[in-house]
Amino acid sequence: NGVVIFASPNARSALNKVGWPSDLEGHNLGDVLDSLQTGTIRHIPREENWHVAMSGKALRREEFDCETGTIDLLSIPLTQANDRIGAIVLAHNVTELRRRDRALLSKDATIREIHHRVKNNLQTVSALLRLQSRRIDDPNASAALEEAVRRVASIAIVHETLSTSDQETVAFDEVMDRIMANAVELSTRTNEITIERTGNFGGFPAIVATPLALVLTELIHNALEHGLESVGSKLELRVERSETLCKVYVIDNGSGLSEGFTPEQQANLGLQIVQTLTVNELNGSIEFKRLTQGTEAIVTFPIRN
Repeated sequence: NGVVIFASPNARSALNKVGWPSDLEGHNLGDVLDSLQTGTIRHIPREENWHVAMSGKALRREEFDCETGTIDLLSIPLTQANDRIGAIVLAHNVTELRRRDRALLSKDATIREIHHRVKNNLQTVSALLRLQSRRIDDPNASAALEEAVRRVASIAIVHETLSTSDQETVAFDEVMDRIMANAVELSTRTNEITIERTGNFGGFPAIVATPLALVLTELIHNALEHGLESVGSKLELRVERSETLCKVYVIDNGSGLSEGFTPEQQANLGLQIVQTLTVNELNGSIEFKRLTQGTEAIVTFPIRN
């Protein structure tokens, strides 16, 4: 009939903490829970109530919420000769655990909102730079501003991805596909170039995703604008990832590197960015190879757990 015959000290303490002021023995458990007024039962049909849920008809687990806390309740049927003679109800106060869950959800929502606002601000900066580039007569200055637009846009894509994710991990394949599409769209030889990606990046923390996005943006842009010059040009991005290491190959079939080429000695700002971010932010290395036809840039960096 739901009347409590025995309650352990822990069970009494759990119910006391959510508002039950006295002992449990002799009281109907369903009445006790109903008396706490604000308690709600999860996943129970409307025609049921606490009396039914805790009656021991079947193994049942529910959480009871009220203004002062949350109780996890597990009802275990007791039978004798196939007859139900009662139930054991395990009561566990999970108030602090649920409070932490809510705090984490609130924190996650705040972080996503921050990423969303950063993305919006970066897009505004990008739009202002693009507007300024169109008002400048000097082609070199205009080109420099367009390069800045491209770099800011790459960072914005990372923050946009983080703003829609429940975790601080960036699905980098999605980011890279968008960066590659943007690069082709902005290229002056869109109809003459084939660009493709093989392999999967997987997820990276934001601290890796942002510099990696910038590094690959620069390498792709450099190949599109300087390495590929003829019809039938091809650019391939190949990814090899293990548990401890990631290698990214940017391969083109263009004119190739000049004799004695080293990225450290180049005046090109893009290559300086690649070198600096790869070494200082990714803790990795960058290598350039001359192919029979074209160039291969290899970015290698450790996977951070």
